[in-house]
Amino acid sequence: MAKTLIAFFSRADENYFGGAMRYVKVGNTEIVCGIMKDLLEADTFKIEMKTPYSPVYMTCIEEAKKDLRERTRPELVSLPESIDGYDTIVLAYPNYWGTMPMAVFTFLEAFDFTGKTILPLCTNEGSGMGASEREIKKTCPGAAVKPGLPITGSRAADSAESVKRWLSANGLL
Repeated sequence: MAKTLIAFFSRADENYFGGAMRYVKVGNTEIVCGIMKDLLEADTFKIEMKTPYSPVYMTCIEEAKKDLRERTRPELVSLPESIDGYDTIVLAYPNYWGTMPMAVFTFLEAFDFTGKTILPLCTNEGSGMGASEREIKKTCPGAAVKPGLPITGSRAADSAESVKRWLSANGLL
C-alpha cells in the first residue's frame, strides 16, 4: 500500500501578514499541514533547525538571506531514519527569498528520492512558489516532482478547499 509523508518546515513567532507583522504560536505552513493531516492518512515530519532563526521577523529574514547567499545547510534537530517506506512526500515550506528555506535543502540532500513523488506546497504572501519547484527537481533528480500548490500564508486557516482539490488532482484523495 502506498504511504505518504508530509515533511514540512514552518516558523511561528513574529510573521509578515500582507503588510503587517503579527506574532503567531503556530506557523502558516504547519497550519496547512494540519489540514492535510486531517484529510490524509499520512505520517508527518517537522523539519527543525538545531539553531533556529530569530523570533524577530526582520532579523529572521536577514539570517535566511545570509544562509541563502552562502548556500548554508543548517544542522537539523533530527531526520527520519529512512524514507524508503514512502511513495509520496508532500514537502511544505514557506517562501524564503524566492525559494525554500535552507533547512529544507538539508532535509532533501539527506535522502535519495529516486522513484518517489514529491508534491511541493509553499506558503507565501504573494511570491508564489518562486524557484522552489525547479530547485527540488535539481536537488532530487530521480523524483517525480509534481506542480506545487502556493498558499497565501495569511489565509492558511482557510485553505482546506484548495488543499483538497490539489490532493485529489494528485491522486491522494
